[in-house]
Amino acid sequence: MAHAFIIGGAGQIARKMTPDLVSKGYQVSSLYRHDEQHQQLADLGATPVKGDLMKLGVSDLQTQIAHCDIVVFAAGAGGAGADLTRAIDGEGLEKAVSAAKAAGVQRFYLISVFPEAGRTADLGDGFEVYMQVKKMADVHLVASGLDFAILRPGTLADDTPTGKVSAGLAVPYGTIARGDVAAFLAELINQPNVINTIIELSPGDTPITQAVSQLAPKAV
Repeated sequence: MAHAFIIGGAGQIARKMTPDLVSKGYQVSSLYRHDEQHQQLADLGATPVKGDLMKLGVSDLQTQIAHCDIVVFAAGAGGAGADLTRAIDGEGLEKAVSAAKAAGVQRFYLISVFPEAGRTADLGDGFEVYMQVKKMADVHLVASGLDFAILRPGTLADDTPTGKVSAGLAVPYGTIARGDVAAFLAELINQPNVINTIIELSPGDTPITQAVSQLAPKAV
């Protein structure tokens, strides 16, 4: 049974994804900060692991993920300010990558951001910092030597999932349900031949399983 460790396991996408991964036969461990999240994650089928990403050192994370096969970085400051964005989305990602390499965990998944997200609105300097930090996090992971997949969803919404998406190296921008992002990421993890790639994700007409399969390398 493959074992996935989710950093940011109490986040909305991570919580929606966890039962899907469990149903696919994965063991899931989820990093959380607040006491009340422990039982919530356990009820989803995860093994809760308490820890604050900003306080944990690389060696601490290495110990936590040492017996895992996959790391999923789903943590994010969520618009809480430039300093937190740098600490979580930037330095936190770098810390997680170092821990994965030290622990010998080769497969790493990152939830990033669609390049066009928020470009039609004046969201201020903080948003520009967010976009810069997310891009450099992508760059850091790509250069790490790990087997990676970076998922760049469009603007997230709490709409009812459709089970259908548009996914590829470059697709039109759109607003997408968190449930569809979670289902896509779970299926992406379940198709490990779709790796070392950056995927843009928007609403579409292709069933999620098919959309992931279409991203697999073509046989020569």
